Amino acid sequence: MVLPILTVTALVALVVVHLRWRQKYFLARESARVEFAAFQQEHQRAAGQIQTQQTALFDSMIEGLLLLDEHGKIQLANRAFAGLFGTASDLRGRTVLEVLRQHELTDLLTRVATEKQVDGYDLKLGGLNERWLQVNAAAITGAGGNPQGTLLVFHDLTRLKQLERTREEFVANVSHELRTPLSLIRGYVETLLDGAKDNPEVATKFLETIHRNSGRLQFLIEDLLTISELESGRLKMTLQPVALRPLVEKVLEDFKTQAAAKRVTLVNELPELAASADANRLHQLLGNLVGNAIKYGRPEGSVRILALRTDDGMIQICVRDDGPGIPAESLDRVFERFYRVDKARSRDQGGTGLGLAIVKHIVQGHGGKVWVESEPGQGAAFYFTLPEEKASLSV
Repeated sequence: MVLPILTVTALVALVVVHLRWRQKYFLARESARVEFAAFQQEHQRAAGQIQTQQTALFDSMIEGLLLLDEHGKIQLANRAFAGLFGTASDLRGRTVLEVLRQHELTDLLTRVATEKQVDGYDLKLGGLNERWLQVNAAAITGAGGNPQGTLLVFHDLTRLKQLERTREEFVANVSHELRTPLSLIRGYVETLLDGAKDNPEVATKFLETIHRNSGRLQFLIEDLLTISELESGRLKMTLQPVALRPLVEKVLEDFKTQAAAKRVTLVNELPELAASADANRLHQLLGNLVGNAIKYGRPEGSVRILALRTDDGMIQICVRDDGPGIPAESLDRVFERFYRVDKARSRDQGGTGLGLAIVKHIVQGHGGKVWVESEPGQGAAFYFTLPEEKASLSV
């Protein structure tokens, strides 16, 4: 009887142990499942964070970045790339030719497949606004040398190219402007040396021409130095309260003789306003505009200077003539260096071609804007704005 009881007891104990073991097993398995799910979640969170950081890093680059897979499909394009080419932000799965339609890039990718790396590949984008890009491309390979994709980095050289073109045009224009008076001076001096100096009447006439052209050279060099200082930022504006009406009166006084020669009436219509400005530069600015208005305006006409307050705390000043006006196609270009509406007439009048460019830079140095309005036969009106000085002035 003892043996069956022991057997039953042993079986019961085994069942209990088995049940406890199964309970522990299921608890351990559930704990492992929870831990694995948490691990997966943490891994996904970390991967997402890395992806976000990489995307933020790529989007913070000023260079355009394009990553292609081994089949030439786009895997990543950063914000700068989308900005350079005006594309959508998500281009994944598309080919470069589909997105850009730049066949030069197909040639570049062919070269990269062979050479593994291509640096300094020049790419010019046409259209209304030309752009120049430089592309560096490199093949991405695996441990065994198998191709895994291509990385292209686009550098925008448009600004540098524009500056280079501007510099070349500036040098060419300066050379041309200097050559004309120098050639005249040299020619007249040689004629004087060849015997014309012995004829007092001819010698006087030639010397007057030499004097006039040497003065033109001096004005040109002074304007070149001024615009160089303005553009480089070396010439700082000394802002102070300036009463505008008395300043305009001084400018008009400087041009009375020139105006009288053409019987032009100068009219100061400014109210009692004060601006925060550099008085010397403002005098130069107004002198350029008034001088041009007399020079290119109508004989026996008038030059008027007006001003008014604007709603944004600025003063708008206008120098208006009643001459032949400016053609519509020239209105956007008159403030360019050496641009002349009528080249022959401008040189004959002794202009350097830099006066309005200087005006533009002085106005911008004061934080203002400058523009011109004109209709053929209706004269021209040059406008510019200056910050108003609120403090009262004794004038």
